[in-house]
Amino acid sequence: MSREEKNRPEEQLAAGNAAPEAEQVRAEAAPEPGEAGAEPVDVETRLAEAETRAAEHWDKVVRLQAELDNQRRRLERDVEKAHRYGLEKFARELLPVRDSLEHGLEAAGSGSEELGALRDGMALTLKMLDAVLDKFGIQVVDPAGQPFNPELHEAMTMQPSAEVEPGHVLAVYQKGYLLNDRLIRPARVVVAREPAE
Repeated sequence: MSREEKNRPEEQLAAGNAAPEAEQVRAEAAPEPGEAGAEPVDVETRLAEAETRAAEHWDKVVRLQAELDNQRRRLERDVEKAHRYGLEKFARELLPVRDSLEHGLEAAGSGSEELGALRDGMALTLKMLDAVLDKFGIQVVDPAGQPFNPELHEAMTMQPSAEVEPGHVLAVYQKGYLLNDRLIRPARVVVAREPAE
């Protein structure tokens, strides 16, 4: 190690001690209030500046508090939505299973007595599945005969009908489903229109 490198820490230490000494010299050189040559201190100006700074800081604190409150409320809403709608993907995957059971039950309904046990088993399975769906807030949308609602129904086609009022659902291709009042699948329907004359 060279001699210059050894002296560097001492020079840095000396430079660091120089700053407090300079402050002390300035403080000693400053005249006391009331002495000759002292500048008059405007207390009111300094007080006004301090009040302005305090008001600015208070405003920042209030804004930060409001921002924290808003963020807390957003997080609470997000957690609530996650609890309410967390099953949405699972429910969408389960709906075709319910549809298949329902179609199978309809097909077995017109069969012979030999299919009776199978039909009863499928009906019981469908009932159990409906109970589970209902337990978790999943409701069936079966709009047969109801007015067409574009928020809940998807019109596949329109057909003339004398029995059903125009603008009402004539037939349901596929039932829709709601999860806690949020649509997860629209009902696919045929909408009635006035018959041609």
